Amino acid sequence: MATQEKTQNILIRIADVEPIALTISSDEEASYREAEKLVNTLWNKWIDRFEGNNSSQRVMAMVAFQFARLYSKSYNQNVAVNKFITTFEESLNEVVLKM
Repeated sequence: MATQEKTQNILIRIADVEPIALTISSDEEASYREAEKLVNTLWNKWIDRFEGNNSSQRVMAMVAFQFARLYSKSYNQNVAVNKFITTFEESLNEVVLKM
């Protein structure tokens, strides 16, 4: 018999927008809360830093861009590491097979 994944409902509060209701697996809550915290920390820092110069919406766009940039950088680094590992494994296989 298959086990059912436990889910739960949570509210994510981002910046000054209406809370977002989500249904997630119970074991993912920590990562969702961490992401919520990271976004809000940066948003609060930048909303104070750019007070009067930018709307809340513009600051949130800047925050979204920053996280997208970091995601892209991490993704590209992961691709490079995976390529290196694949090449290394192929070289290692050649050495082992020659023994």
